[in-house]
Amino acid sequence: MISERTVALVRGVEAEARRVETPCGEGRTVWHLWGDGPPLILLHGGYGSWTHWIRNVILLARAFTVAAPDLPGLGESATPPEPHSAEGLARIIVEGLEIVFPGKPRLHIAGFSFGGVLGGHVAAILGDRVRAFTIVGSNGLGLVRQPTALLRLPEGASEAEAVAVARHNLAALMIADPGKIDELAVFIQMRNAPRGRIKSRRFSRADTLARALPLIQARIDGIWGERDATAYPHLDYRARALRNIQPGARFEVIPAAGHWVQYEAADRFNPLLADIACQG
Repeated sequence: MISERTVALVRGVEAEARRVETPCGEGRTVWHLWGDGPPLILLHGGYGSWTHWIRNVILLARAFTVAAPDLPGLGESATPPEPHSAEGLARIIVEGLEIVFPGKPRLHIAGFSFGGVLGGHVAAILGDRVRAFTIVGSNGLGLVRQPTALLRLPEGASEAEAVAVARHNLAALMIADPGKIDELAVFIQMRNAPRGRIKSRRFSRADTLARALPLIQARIDGIWGERDATAYPHLDYRARALRNIQPGARFEVIPAAGHWVQYEAADRFNPLLADIACQG
């Protein structure tokens, strides 16, 4: 059973945010904003929501205006019109940014996993309005990735079965240290996965991000967990892919952390992203 304390924690972080809604097809994209400073846009991963950043938004909001949307077809945001493409989804995010940060140049975009794949296309579209783009554990680079054995939740599953499936999938894909799979992580996984209406894995298994990288004018940096289940032991290939585009790209690896690095290693991730975001 998920405790009321865990549910209240998520609701409390959400309650501190300003909610903004922008167009998404015939519905709306839901954004949450914290803080008051230079814009820092956080794009979450596949089958996720803004809660992929639950351990980051409050601390980063001390220095930045943190904007975390639920991506189109995920979380609370509406399902976008078909056909679904990275470029089309990116244009919906760009349209939202024009409303959330009207006329503001010098955006910093950080994208986790699928959010990095879409973020690359957002950065390419926005051109010199983006100051920096930080990729967090993303695929879509046309590189070797490890297979992950994920379980599907059967219809009519009990809460105990849902918890077991969430724990399995977190261990298989998201978090390297089983001791870090706490009740909050399980609750976020249970809440997010059933709301995934965009099949994000097909974008990540191709060269979707690689196509966008040469078009980006902004500085490109990367943060990966050392034990990222989708990349280990080939992190050097990821560093090379970024540095083939920008030789000076900063590529940081957080030791012992997995794919969901900003959750599992938030104490190391938050100051690292803040430092990257503060660079000129």
